[in-house]
Amino acid sequence: MHGEYRNELMRQLRDQQVRFAKREKKLEQVDRAEKLLAEIDCEKTYSYEYLCYRITGFRPETAGLVTLSGDDAVHDLAAFIEDVTESSNLRIDEVTEPVRSVEELSRLLNVSTKTISRWRQQGLVSRKFLFDGGRHRVGFLQSSVDRFVANNREKVKRGERFSQLSDREKDEIIDQARRLAMSGMSQSEVARRIGATLDRSSETIRYTIKQFDDRHPEQAIFPDRSGVLDQSAKERISDEFLEGTPVDVLARRYHRAVSSIYRIVNEVRASRIMELPIDYMDSPEFHTRGAEGRILAPTPANPQARRTKAPSGLPAYLAALYDVPLLTREQEHHLFRRYNYLKYRAWKLREKLDPAAATSTQMDEIEQWYEQSVRTKNLLVQANLRLVVSIAKRHVNPNEDFFQLVSDGNMSLIRAVEKFDYTRGNKFSTYASWAIMKNFARSIPEEFKHRDRFKTVTEETFLLTTDERANHLVLEAEQANRRQQVNRILHRLDAREQQIIIRRFGLGQGQEPLTLEALGEEMGVTKERIRQIEARALSKLRVAAKDEHIDWEEVS
Repeated sequence: MHGEYRNELMRQLRDQQVRFAKREKKLEQVDRAEKLLAEIDCEKTYSYEYLCYRITGFRPETAGLVTLSGDDAVHDLAAFIEDVTESSNLRIDEVTEPVRSVEELSRLLNVSTKTISRWRQQGLVSRKFLFDGGRHRVGFLQSSVDRFVANNREKVKRGERFSQLSDREKDEIIDQARRLAMSGMSQSEVARRIGATLDRSSETIRYTIKQFDDRHPEQAIFPDRSGVLDQSAKERISDEFLEGTPVDVLARRYHRAVSSIYRIVNEVRASRIMELPIDYMDSPEFHTRGAEGRILAPTPANPQARRTKAPSGLPAYLAALYDVPLLTREQEHHLFRRYNYLKYRAWKLREKLDPAAATSTQMDEIEQWYEQSVRTKNLLVQANLRLVVSIAKRHVNPNEDFFQLVSDGNMSLIRAVEKFDYTRGNKFSTYASWAIMKNFARSIPEEFKHRDRFKTVTEETFLLTTDERANHLVLEAEQANRRQQVNRILHRLDAREQQIIIRRFGLGQGQEPLTLEALGEEMGVTKERIRQIEARALSKLRVAAKDEHIDWEEVS
């Protein structure tokens, strides 16, 4: 039974006849409904009272002024005929004229079965017959077919022509399809465009293209039509999009619709947002009224701030550190509070994010809060870089690379900023100094620490007169081992991720750490893109460090 009627009174009429009318009366009403359907003009309007009278011979008392458009009348009359004949359990051998199945009629009129289905919605009357095996199937009386053909000769002729594509026409379709596909159109868009140009149905065009692709996979216009992209392919698409590759170029390159490319970019963006490191130190102040205005207010000024002159002879990187004024206790507290509040706001929004249905507006807002937190973190790091240099000076020795120590110390400083609980009231420099020295204690060779801490006069004399090559070789071996470990985990990253990590944290000898903006300008991408790649690379490095049994202990 048809579930949808466009007019509720027509559905009620169907229910009444199916439940209460005798079989002979049902078949009589079906004949009357088919005759009426052939007279319907889709441009006119018909009252339900008129339709009911033509079908049943009775005028309804409660129909009022209910009317149906011609299209709605055709739809509901066709549904009525099928439903009532189905309820009559009419067998083919009870009918005195030929009955055609959909497949038989398709062959008889030389059109596709889909064309027959389309014609059923345009006035070709079908009935439900009880075929062999006891199943109801759609069938067409020969008289119904003849009536439809007589009233729609041009439509039938056009349908027959659609099913008989010549080789030349097929070649023209393939040539046009290839050109349109290269411009970035999807398969459905190509079928519609060519169908309109050649006066063919889009289904005919789509089927012709599919046949060609199946027979010539090496020349397919739409290869891997149903192929599923893996995560690495999706990330490549997103990376290329963020680097400025036009969407239509990506659509052609990956054989996807333009809308699919946008959907993939959104999906990857959402997954990267879910991986952002936005743990924060909570504070009751964050949940009070007016917190945003107080916490995000400008940093308090330091009226006594003055630029410290750098000692002479320092390399440019170290001398530049003295350009950044030290923070007062009040400024330090303000910045740490702001830093954690910004992460808190980003975290709260991310908690509500559904990666499968994330909108650009939602993701923009999360990234804006996170980007502000990163800028605040950079201010705190820059203001404390002198502390790293000071501690590195105390631990360096002739066999140590000073700049390597500074790079290691910078990483410890960054982790200390991320983990510092400002709500306890402690001074950050004390906490950071402990974190940096703890890292140096792990990285400086054990025998060097022992010699540096417990050196005696006798030992000093002994060292002056003995061959130091053995100790020197041990130190070099251990230093080489550390570098090999770092190189191994760095090689887990792709070339671009390695470059960003090395340049961001100044891991190369004699290189200064770069800001997101500076690195973005150097690599020709946005600072937001640099931040995303950095977050992903750090996540990979943590996993790699565990695999290599390297201590990646977070400062806590």
